[in-house]
Amino acid sequence: MDDDRTAATGGAPRPVRADARRNVDALLVAAKDLFDESGVDAPARSVADRAGVGVGTLYRHFPQRSDLVAAVFRREVDACAGAATELAVAHPPGAALEHWLLRYTEFLATKRGLATALHSGDPAFDALPGCFLARLGPALTSLLGSAATAGEIRSDIGTEELLHTVAQLCTPTDGGGAARSRRMVGVLVDGLRHRAPG
Repeated sequence: MDDDRTAATGGAPRPVRADARRNVDALLVAAKDLFDESGVDAPARSVADRAGVGVGTLYRHFPQRSDLVAAVFRREVDACAGAATELAVAHPPGAALEHWLLRYTEFLATKRGLATALHSGDPAFDALPGCFLARLGPALTSLLGSAATAGEIRSDIGTEELLHTVAQLCTPTDGGGAARSRRMVGVLVDGLRHRAPG
């Protein structure tokens, strides 16, 4: 992109223009909403229209659909990971963990078609599973450690197994949707709680 080219005189990369940054943000927000509603195969023109930009602007920033899907995924993973820090400050350890797991279920439940895309063989998605664990793993590990230290949950819970367990609970079924996922996570969290002997 022109915005990222090295300046001819100074040799330093030019910063991305503010309007270009706004366009990218608008496209990512629009794409997330449309992916939530219709899945990752939502038409490119619909994404551009909702973002208030032309299709050419969309393709300038994201030449392939997979580029857009990957960017939305990374942005959402970062937001979910960042929520762990915010929740840890705002709530006691056990409550922070439960709130974060609910936030994680929302992240999973709205990614219609993403699993299919991730297993499509497109090299643009190769790094995403690693990104998922690299960002969400430490976030959950911190919350689990704090809750276990506070005596609010058992101390034998593995981060990766909990991420996968919640993901399985959020697998789409014939009914229930997000409300069902929240109930299932509530049951799971109750099972994680530390119980005094006797």
